[in-house]
Amino acid sequence: MTSYTAPLTLAQAEMLREVLERQGYDFETKPYSLFAARKGKLNVTVYEKGPKILVQGKDTEEFIRFTLEPEVTGVAKLGYEEILQPDHFEPHFGIDESGKGDFFGPLVIAGVYTDATITRRLIDAGIMDSKRVTSAARIRQLAAIIRATPDCAHAVVAIGPERYNEMHSSFKNLNRLLAWGHAQVIEALVKARPDCPRTLSDQFAQPEILQKALQQKALSIQLEQRTKGESDTAVAAASILARERFIDWIDKTSVACGIKLPLGASAEVIQAARDLVARDGPQVLGKVAKLHFKTTQTVLKAVLD
Repeated sequence: MTSYTAPLTLAQAEMLREVLERQGYDFETKPYSLFAARKGKLNVTVYEKGPKILVQGKDTEEFIRFTLEPEVTGVAKLGYEEILQPDHFEPHFGIDESGKGDFFGPLVIAGVYTDATITRRLIDAGIMDSKRVTSAARIRQLAAIIRATPDCAHAVVAIGPERYNEMHSSFKNLNRLLAWGHAQVIEALVKARPDCPRTLSDQFAQPEILQKALQQKALSIQLEQRTKGESDTAVAAASILARERFIDWIDKTSVACGIKLPLGASAEVIQAARDLVARDGPQVLGKVAKLHFKTTQTVLKAVLD
């Protein structure tokens, strides 16, 4: 294990800081963190949101077993996941998406099949929610691990901007479009693993929207949707595959455009869109961006003015 994340209370975070100081860790400043510390090749970061701890490095498992659990949390969880979270180890599909909040790029939905053996292998390999992985190289490394894991069926559906804009105009609702994509992925996974009894996704809308999309495909698999679904290993693995496909598209298209396409919907994104429109005309946005974003009007207004 070279990576681990878990929630902490504020009191536990302060206790951990004292432990690390006592053990001679070197502290540094990181964005959005309460504190970050390093010792040798081990990095420990406690993020403000949660708060949550992220441990990275070859000594991760030793740190959890002999420092974090006995001295801070007081609960031995590592190695007992199958007892504490048995549903994570039961056969099921995990579904997640990437690109939903990004002006540039496709909407990507991915799914992964896991059982007890696969889940244990993915946990040991450091698979986590893609939002906690800040390096594109690490995303690609983890995606390769997922694809190389025996019996780990997976499926990815990428809806490029031009097709996305057509479908959004037709569906007139992002949640219906998401449900369509989820159903496509689940259908592909069911063909690969027809014995799988359950599918889980992060909740993005009322459950009946996705249920209806599955019924239209005559898929009767048990459907579960919940917030924080990415805490499930299968969903986390799906988020990695979806993010990989998304950043691959962004990188490839940035090179083709000759303009770096930033992520999200920030001022940097607006400027890149303005540069594209100024060079290639307003029609270029339909090829690289999601037109229903308010960013579109902001960009076009600035150019026309």
